[in-house]
Amino acid sequence: MQPLVPWFDMRWDFSFPAAWFPLLLERLRGTPARCHSAIGGLSDATLTARIGETWSIIENIGHLTDVESLWTERFDQFEQGADTLVAADVTNRTTWDADHRARPTADVMNEFERTRAATVGRLEAWNTEAHWERSAMHPRLETPMRAIDLAVFVADHDDYHLARMHQMRTELNTG
Repeated sequence: MQPLVPWFDMRWDFSFPAAWFPLLLERLRGTPARCHSAIGGLSDATLTARIGETWSIIENIGHLTDVESLWTERFDQFEQGADTLVAADVTNRTTWDADHRARPTADVMNEFERTRAATVGRLEAWNTEAHWERSAMHPRLETPMRAIDLAVFVADHDDYHLARMHQMRTELNTG
């Protein structure tokens, strides 16, 4: 199986047009359904199993919820005309401390669906390219990022964790 490039090793070329907004919004809107598909038929034991020191499948979904507040804060910053976006907690302490493995799967999924729906609803109201072209410095990548770039970044982050969940299904021999 092809290993995933570690998230913090990934780099982006933010050169796509703001006109891609409908495509990105669709990716963001569809992540909860893709999460449901990724966990379909899995037992609680499989959903909560860790492989080494990595998050379990359900913790990956919980993490998507946990970082939604970061995305919200960054989109707020674009609206406010900030020069630099808030830095992420690269230790992911919130996810490690949340104990998503102790929560019912339905609760973890419902929370993600709710928080993502709020993000998508907000972005649907951004109906001009002027919204999507707003720019601020990304602190870790040390590059300017437009609001449209952040939408790509979020969608890629979703895809990264979905790919990890599918890898874990295979590694745990659950198909």
